[in-house]
Amino acid sequence: MELCCRKYPSGWIYPTVLLCLYGFFVNLNATDPFIIPYLVAPYHNLTAVQVANSVLPVWTYSYLALLIPVFLLTDYLCYKPVIFLQGLGLSISMIVMLVTHGVPCMQGMEFAYAIFTSCDVAYYAYIYNVVDTIHYQRVTSYCRSITLVGATLGALGGQLLLSLAGVSYFTLNVLTLSLTLVGLVFTLFLPMPTRSMFFHKEIAGDTMKMSVQEAESPCLEKIKPEAMAKDAASESTSTKHLIRVVFLLSKEVKHCYSSKQILYWSLWWAFATPIYNQLICYAPILWEHVESSKRMAVYNGGVEALSTFLATFKVAVNLSMEHYALLFGINTLAALVLQTLLTIIVVDPVGLGLDIFSQFLVYGCYYAVIAGMFFVWNIYIFISTFCRSPRNSLHSAIKSETQLYGLN
Repeated sequence: MELCCRKYPSGWIYPTVLLCLYGFFVNLNATDPFIIPYLVAPYHNLTAVQVANSVLPVWTYSYLALLIPVFLLTDYLCYKPVIFLQGLGLSISMIVMLVTHGVPCMQGMEFAYAIFTSCDVAYYAYIYNVVDTIHYQRVTSYCRSITLVGATLGALGGQLLLSLAGVSYFTLNVLTLSLTLVGLVFTLFLPMPTRSMFFHKEIAGDTMKMSVQEAESPCLEKIKPEAMAKDAASESTSTKHLIRVVFLLSKEVKHCYSSKQILYWSLWWAFATPIYNQLICYAPILWEHVESSKRMAVYNGGVEALSTFLATFKVAVNLSMEHYALLFGINTLAALVLQTLLTIIVVDPVGLGLDIFSQFLVYGCYYAVIAGMFFVWNIYIFISTFCRSPRNSLHSAIKSETQLYGLN
């Protein structure tokens, strides 16, 4: 209780450092690249088909089901409790992998991991509610880059421990769990935001008004009738507050996507992310089919470390950072709907239930179609812009289009 009520240092450095430490330790996940080899190893002894068709799809379905409730809960609880829930979800998923066996238990593990991934919105949006706007750009770069650094070092460290030290997957999981619990401790000391985007937009001002009224009241007895009247009307007030939240939500959605740059970027992100997630999840299954991890050394960590190191973030320009949670949530929801449809049609036995090679053929065709659509669209915009501006040079036309997509 003392942690919730204590005074925290003011300024942007304290919450940023704590959030970055949490993000670093939680993403320092040495186990993640080796989950598939771990599940098909003798310790769990699942088949690659069981993992691909029965275990991994649970994460996609659970992620989609949890995303909207978690988004609303994040705003209602003012971020910090949901960040703690994120670390707790990852810890539970690792504990389940350590102490249980069988397909149903691993499905439970995937559900716990879905809690972790669905709470990403709290991690990325928290900092904008505890620091001044002048520090937004700086804290954004710190909080995002530290997750990449943690993921890279985690994958690389896991690969080195397996290849050079000969540690087991079980030991690697215990080490990762320990680091996650260390990160979880840092969330307890994060300052509690006093506002949020929808449910607590004016919480600080309301609290201040109440304090002033209580200080100016000459007698407590005079306040009681008013308090009783407020209690009687609480149900009506709650309904009005909910309507207000829905109105604000629709207004902010319209504001977020009023920019063409953000709209184009969001469409690209929403279409590309489902396949990216599928590739990340199912690539180890493909490798397992090509060459079993039981017969040769596994280099999943090295591959993931390299891909994470090369990853870049496209920051949406002309977007208030306070709206990042909303934009991130909507784009993720759109991507998850597409990913769920892909999973049902391509992976799940309820649909086609394709083998892993056929799945990747479908993913490749999907990427080719999406890339072709956006390529044709870019050519159309470039030609139409160039034709409308005959006096401008080719360089000016190219520059204007690259600025439109935030590339320059």
